[in-house]
Formats: sequence, C-alpha cells, structure tokens
Amino acid sequence: MLRFGTAGLRGPLRDGPDGMNVTTVTRATAGLAEWLRGRCLGGGLVIVGRDARHGSAEFAATTAKVLAAGGFSVLPLTKPLPTPILAFAVRELGAVAGVQITASHNPPGDNGYKVYLDGGSQLIPPADGEIERLIEAAAEPIPRADPESTAPPPAILGLPAGATTTAMTEEIVRRYLARVAELPGVLGGPDSEAVSRKTLRIALTPLHGVGGQAVVTALHAAGFLDVHVVVDQFAPDPDFPTVAFPNPEEPGASDKLLALAQRVHADVAIALDPDADRCAVGVPGPEGWRMLRGDETGVLLADYVLRAAPPDALVATTIVSSRLLSELAPARGARYAETLTGFKWLARAGEGLVYAYEEAIGHCVDPNSVRDKDGISAAVAAADLVARLRAAGRSVHEALDDYALEFGAHVGDQISVRLADPAAAAEVLTRLRATPPATLGGEPVRCTDLAQARGRMRTDALIFEGAGQRLVIRPSGTEPKLKCYLEVVEPVSSRDELPEARLAAARRLMELRAFCEKL
Repeated sequence: MLRFGTAGLRGPLRDGPDGMNVTTVTRATAGLAEWLRGRCLGGGLVIVGRDARHGSAEFAATTAKVLAAGGFSVLPLTKPLPTPILAFAVRELGAVAGVQITASHNPPGDNGYKVYLDGGSQLIPPADGEIERLIEAAAEPIPRADPESTAPPPAILGLPAGATTTAMTEEIVRRYLARVAELPGVLGGPDSEAVSRKTLRIALTPLHGVGGQAVVTALHAAGFLDVHVVVDQFAPDPDFPTVAFPNPEEPGASDKLLALAQRVHADVAIALDPDADRCAVGVPGPEGWRMLRGDETGVLLADYVLRAAPPDALVATTIVSSRLLSELAPARGARYAETLTGFKWLARAGEGLVYAYEEAIGHCVDPNSVRDKDGISAAVAAADLVARLRAAGRSVHEALDDYALEFGAHVGDQISVRLADPAAAAEVLTRLRATPPATLGGEPVRCTDLAQARGRMRTDALIFEGAGQRLVIRPSGTEPKLKCYLEVVEPVSSRDELPEARLAAARRLMELRAFCEKL
C-alpha cells in the first residue's frame, strides 16, 4: 500500500492499495481516526482541505465523512485552497489534526493525502508507522456520516450562530491573508522612507494551481499593487496544460513567467507550485532574467528575517542544502540547525525558530503562524526584500555577490535521475556503500553514511565531503528517482576576483556532475 513519505501519501490515480482512490483514502482516514482516539483526541476538531487536482473534491468529502462517523468534529474547507492555509487553520483553531488532499507539484495523474498534527506540523515517525499499521488493520465496512452534523460551532471563529461552513472557510482565509499582509513590517523591520512597495512591479504565476487569487490578494494587502500574472496559468487546471511538469524547478516550467517579466519590465518574478506551499523567485541580471536557486533565495530570506529577529534566533535548513546558511547564521548572531529533508523535520528544528528553508524552493518565513513551507508568505517576503534592496540602490545579484565576498563563492547544483522503481536507487546506494570513492575531482573526500546515524538524523543517504566540495546522494521520498546535491566553495578576497572564482567553482562542479551521471 501507499506509505507516508517526505510529504504524506502520494501516488497515481488508480485502483488498488498502491494508488490514490476512494478506498485508499477511506482506509487512511480510518487509520488516522483510530490513532487519534488512541491518544485521547477522539471527538476533537479535524480540518479537511483540498487542492484542485483530479479526485481532490471526492477524496476530501470521503475524508470528512469517515472522520464524522468516527465521532470527530469536522470542518471541511468548502473550496480548493493552498496547503499553507490548511496548516494555518490547524494551528489557529487548535485542531487535533488536519488533512490536505494534494500532490503538490507532482504530475497531473497523481494525488496525495497530507496529515498535520502538533499545532500544524507535518506527520513524523513513529506516528506515521503507527498510523500505517492501523490503516492495514482497518476493518471493512468503514462507516461514513454527514460532516455537517459534526461541524464545529461558528463561535470558534468569532462568527454568529448559524454561520455556514462556507462562512467559516472564508473567515479562516481572511485571517491567514491578514497575517501575511503584516509580514513586511514584522520580518523586515522598520521601513526607510525610500521603500515604495506600490511601484514594485511583480510578474507572477501559480502554475495552474490554487494559489493565484490568494497570493495576489496577499500582495495587494501588503502594499504591492503592480502585479502582472501569466494569464493562461492563473486559473486552477488539474491538467497543467502549459507545462510538462507543474514544478517551478523543472526546466521550462517558468519560461512563460520570465517572458512576462521581461515584457513588462518587472522588478521580480514569482512562481508558486500548484498547492502554493513552495515559491521560486526570478530576477533580472547582466545576462537577462533567470530563476534563483532555492539556496540563493534561502540565504537572502534568512538574512532578511534575521534583521529584525530577536537575539539568539534560530534558522534552519536540511542536509542537502547549501552550507552557506551555517556560515551566515553565526555571523548575524543567530543559531543554526540542520535536519533531514522535509518540513516535517524543519518545523521541529528547535525553540526560537524564525526561518527555515530547503533547497527545493520551500520557505517558512513565519513559523509562529504556519509550521510548514508557505509559498504565499514567502512571495510577500521576497517582494519586500527586493523593494528594500531597490530603495538602497542595490540589486539581488549585488546582494549575492556580497555573500560571496563575505563567505566564499558557494556554487551548487542538483541532479535528479528518474528510475523505473525505488529498487534501482537502492542498488546504487548499496554499491556506493560497499565501495565509496576515495576522491572526487582529484581531491580526497570522506564518506558519512546517515543510515548509520542515530536518532532523527538517521536516513538513507550518503554524504561525501572534503576540500571545499560536498555531494549528498539520497533516494526521493515521493518519486522513483535518485537525487544528488552538489556544492563547491571557492574563496574570494575581492570583488574583481568573483568572476574567476565562480568559473573555477563551476569547473569543479562539472567534475562532480560527471561522477553523478555515471552512477
């Protein structure tokens, strides 16, 4: 059957226990309900949300009905909404759990089932394994009931008696957007008189997902009024007709966005993935428009958040991200933490967390409100960052150059090798564990096998490090592919040296790529 991976259950829309279908969703919900009851959480509030993918409406309705029959108070959100709004609602209303029906940026033939616990954080071990065992043991027939009969009282949202679930959904959205609109003042600190948000020109695409209306509303409420959208990618469409893969990281996925940005002379370009939990940023540069890597956006937003953060604040990223954040944090008086891949770990990085990111364009800029990656709040923060740089007469590229001068030129890349099945990835890792390379690019490296680690850092991954280079190899948690994360660091002592340092890093990076391509 489907198992809980990096971001919940995900699979193709098809019959059988290894596919996303009504039976799979029914059994998954029965297992979740039994697990909650076993922790004295029976009867508590569970919020159910969905995106606009094929099957999402039916799967969300099934989830709500099974939970209602199980004696839970159920609030089904009444329209397709971004995943961060579901995570916000769980935390805002103190729900015992939340379920979002989504496959995020997967191909159109997939769907998924994402579980939130612990104040709006994603499911982690051992709970995932415990729920899987209860799913397997779920006895048929599994009862269902009308969720309207167990809906929470409108008073929990300050609404009058008799308010509908539609009114409750709209109130949750209103509260979420109001919080996001506050973020420029909360995160970026006091404005200078030169900061003008209303004249910052933004090009934007939600890539046929559910985030378009929410992110435009949030940007407008935060003062960013000059927003231009990719019209034929704005409305939700489960077939994602204009892209091969609905993922801003995929080659070609942001082509229409960058063309729009160039045409309207935008200051910044923003792409959300289909469930709006991830945000990619594009900027103009000497060689034209390009999308920033997740690590570049990550360090920019970390520095932005730390400007107004309390002393000894915590920032976090994952084992596959750039090492640059680990150098920036202490230089800004902050603490640094590192976790396994996925926001289910990053959201639990430690007390005092103010910002977390993963290189796969996931950013959590407001963990007090959303304990997960949130593309909408990240879009607002990124726009404010660019507005502040512009007011200071600086560009994003100049800011990145400054980091290279301060910490060395960090140049990274990622290679994904799509495979027929997960077994092929396991075979590659088994071979590397048996005979790890002693050198990479002619330089000695040491191998760390995280399968031998203890506690929460134990995972199926290998890390090769040495002489200013780093390579992480792991299987994907959501798709049948092997993922390789590369980084090379070159020292820089002056701005004049930057071009040559980056060229040298790029040459070394090509050697790492060549190694990965032969795996």
